Amino acid sequence: MEIAENQLIPVELDALAVPEPLSGRDGTNRCRTGTPQIGADNDKDAVLAWLRRYANSPNTLANARREAERLLLWAWDRGKPLSSLTHEDFLNYKLFLADPQPAERWVMQTKQKVGRQDVRWRPFAGKLSDATIRLSMTILNSMMSWLVEAGYLVGNPLALSKSRRKGTQESVSRYLEVDLWDVVKEAIAAMPKETPRDRAFYARARWLFTLLFLGGLRISEVVGNTMGDFFMRSDSQTGEQRWWLNVTGKGGKVRNVTASAEMIAELGEYRRALGLPERPSQGERSPLLFPVAWHADHARGRLPDPLTRSAIHGMVKDVFEDASNRWLAKGKSQEQAEKLKKASAHWLRHTASSRLANHKDVGLHHVRDTLGHSSLSTTSIYVHSEEDARHAAVSGAHKIGW
Repeated sequence: MEIAENQLIPVELDALAVPEPLSGRDGTNRCRTGTPQIGADNDKDAVLAWLRRYANSPNTLANARREAERLLLWAWDRGKPLSSLTHEDFLNYKLFLADPQPAERWVMQTKQKVGRQDVRWRPFAGKLSDATIRLSMTILNSMMSWLVEAGYLVGNPLALSKSRRKGTQESVSRYLEVDLWDVVKEAIAAMPKETPRDRAFYARARWLFTLLFLGGLRISEVVGNTMGDFFMRSDSQTGEQRWWLNVTGKGGKVRNVTASAEMIAELGEYRRALGLPERPSQGERSPLLFPVAWHADHARGRLPDPLTRSAIHGMVKDVFEDASNRWLAKGKSQEQAEKLKKASAHWLRHTASSRLANHKDVGLHHVRDTLGHSSLSTTSIYVHSEEDARHAAVSGAHKIGW
């Protein structure tokens, strides 16, 4: 599919036929000397070669693809191929990210997310925060540096930008204080429960926020793991039976997440709402989160496909927006209400990290292993002993308190 005049990308980059003047074959920043390390002879294929590096990391791939497509779309809209962009172009693009204009062309006009084939699709949901812009430029800097290293571009215009100081804590504010977290739980508890569909929405939201907060899971981990990943193991010292959730996370790293008694109780409540047995069977392939319309009584043994990351992101944002409105209705500050609106699933991961790290009974190594900040062997008896201590510490200190 070709780009028509004044038209945004209607399909993903792979399926797009780019007009020759925008292809980048004659880009002013193209490298014409030496031996290129990739076979691409146009910007689209060069970007796709870069994206293939993340084939085994779906969440990283999705973020990288989004940022690359946005930049390409912006450049093409200005009549320039990627390989002709200058340092000044990137400065202008950074300003554009802070307020994509004209909004009707760049910003989604519907609250509900729509697919790429939908005429209402737009690249942005709204203005980007300073932190999100920094992340976007970091990803693009990585892409441009790789294209230089691959012998496709002469230089990286972004390398001229002022470097961020080492040690800057960018995510320190991306967590919810106790009172904000409380109003989020209130918003979920107040969800309608009059009809079976209402109750299904409520049960799913409560279970999702339990996974995100108690488990510290990423959205990609909610999507990519199953009910059968819950398992029980005897404590190496006391023989007590403990539940765990074996998670395959970012970069294919595997870790065991503490499944406290509170989490297992919530799991049972959610599964009962679906008409399933309280405890998952070994190897059960059902997703961690089900579509609202699914119920064991009428599913005839068929399991649904996992929900998409964007669908789960939308659920989380809806709850945060409701919480923000409740906060304002209490007469509380507009600033904190805006913070709730900006919050995302990853904020719950930061919130869990912060709560655990600041609890006197939880060692930092327990936080590291629970959140998956480093790899962890699951085979040796020594590691099992360490994990049992982590289970006891995390279960005692980290609660959701519905």
